[in-house]
Amino acid sequence: MKRTTATIRLVAMLTGFSLFAGSCTKNLLDQQPTVDLGTASFWKTEGDATIALMGAYADIRPLFDRDYYFDGQGEYSKTRNASNSTVENNLQKGGAYFKAGYDPSGYANKFDNYFKYAYGGVSRANYVIENVTKMLPNAISTSIPNLEAVIGEARLLRGMVYFRLISMWGDVPYIGHVINDNSEVTSLSRMPIAQIKDSILADFTYAFEKLPVKATQQGRVGKPAALAFRGKLQLFWACWNKFGWPELSTFTPDAGAATAAYTAAAADFKAVINNYGLTLYMNGEPGECDELGKADKLPNYYDLFTSKANGNPEMIMAFNHGGIGTGQGEELLRDFAGRSLESGQCWVSPRFEVADRYQSTITGDFAPKLIPMNPATQPTARTAPNSALNPQSYANRDYRMKASILWDYEVLAGMASLKPTGWIPFIYKSWGSQVKIDGVNYIAYNTDGCKSGYVYRKFVRNKAGLGRSDGDYAYPVMRLADVYLMYAEASNEASGPQGDAIDVVNRVRHRGNLPPLNADKTATKADFFNAIEQERIVELLAEGQRGFDLRRWRAIERVWGPPNGPGVSVRDTQGLEVVPYFQNASQRTYQQCYIFKIPQEERDRNPNLTQNTPWL
Repeated sequence: MKRTTATIRLVAMLTGFSLFAGSCTKNLLDQQPTVDLGTASFWKTEGDATIALMGAYADIRPLFDRDYYFDGQGEYSKTRNASNSTVENNLQKGGAYFKAGYDPSGYANKFDNYFKYAYGGVSRANYVIENVTKMLPNAISTSIPNLEAVIGEARLLRGMVYFRLISMWGDVPYIGHVINDNSEVTSLSRMPIAQIKDSILADFTYAFEKLPVKATQQGRVGKPAALAFRGKLQLFWACWNKFGWPELSTFTPDAGAATAAYTAAAADFKAVINNYGLTLYMNGEPGECDELGKADKLPNYYDLFTSKANGNPEMIMAFNHGGIGTGQGEELLRDFAGRSLESGQCWVSPRFEVADRYQSTITGDFAPKLIPMNPATQPTARTAPNSALNPQSYANRDYRMKASILWDYEVLAGMASLKPTGWIPFIYKSWGSQVKIDGVNYIAYNTDGCKSGYVYRKFVRNKAGLGRSDGDYAYPVMRLADVYLMYAEASNEASGPQGDAIDVVNRVRHRGNLPPLNADKTATKADFFNAIEQERIVELLAEGQRGFDLRRWRAIERVWGPPNGPGVSVRDTQGLEVVPYFQNASQRTYQQCYIFKIPQEERDRNPNLTQNTPWL
């Protein structure tokens, strides 16, 4: 196998190729790395092609499976310094996300590592595509469909990486083949986003044509994944053309292109919804929801984000994780849980503002806004109507609220040293102290990383036996509920509120035990968009979507106020932790949120890499 020491790091990451053995095992993660193998002794059988594909999955998964950090770039989730929750120069331990920025502003110049590792993923996918394609002329006829399916999966993975790259940086270098010599990369310029979009579209289309209807193994993909990603690409393309992207100086929006892309996106999403028999988890039924302060019975939405949902049809595409002893476990417990659960570190937590987004199961609309109150100075803080510290303020809310966040006196299952430790109550700022509730002594949930008054239940497993870095949850990168909401958005933009689009939004609402949308929520295109956005906020909380949504809709000013204005201050449930964002922020500050900075280290190596305008 030929190796190269490419001058620019984005290619040097993976021009060498480490193959994975064990292609006949049931689980994709039951693959153990071996030594590099030369082409003379490899690329002979379907098994070889599949082993190589597993290597591509292994290196592209870590570009997506911590996407929940990205939610910190919105207004409803807080991500603390991800440098401490990830490991530098270790892709499998979050190296792509290392030293990145996850506050609502000031983040887009901190993704040099992600840029580098993304091109490593591209290189890995290219290696599979190119070498399996060379196998086709000599393959027996019965092997050709399987080999083409492997190429389709690799092209889907490559398309996903490039989609992420253009969503962040706009124009980027495009590498569509294996790099064999430095001269191929030392002077690469940035390709216009329209050309890259077309190449991604071609990758997704090939994948759709060649993949089986249903994935052959858990963790792999079928036709619905390719269609869903093709639809999502077209939806983003429509948004950039409708709302513009002035920070990308080479891009000119086109209203006609926007309409065509919305229409095409809606068609792809509709096909995913109607043609493959896919259903929401537990058929979208809300399940049971325990009374306030108890958690013996949690809604089905909670289980959707535990290993109970692995392999469920709602998970159109999910990246497997291996659990204990594999070195490939997810770290959701470390990132979402507090110290009382296997020494979690609470790197991600809900902001106070998200609670008001959870609607009433009685009216189907918003409840009165919660009021921050300080129990030290306000004696009625725990009993006053609508107080954020009064548990009754959270009664009769969207079931997804109890499934997603904890407020004062909610409980969850503690665990330490792989054993259960019983129920632990969350009481903000009573970290690990002894408390008495209804005459029973407890040790309060230690979540000292929380600054809002809420912590996540979503993604926090309630079963002992796995360490904080040994999770076995298959992390979703495309869910059917998201497809429902993207279909509603695309079809609404193309044709206004349509009956089938309203129906799928109501299906998503039903899992929260909410009634169907009132007529005034779907009366106009703008009304229905607001209802769709509301569902995206609640349904996709902490899944890495909000920051990308705000950018593609050019909605940062809508959320945080105009340039040179007062900005918005976020607070906690006690009204004490007050943090201002975008206060007197310049227009350039906003512009730098809409497009990411091309890494200067890459530009130093390659003078043909231009910089995005706000970063000049």
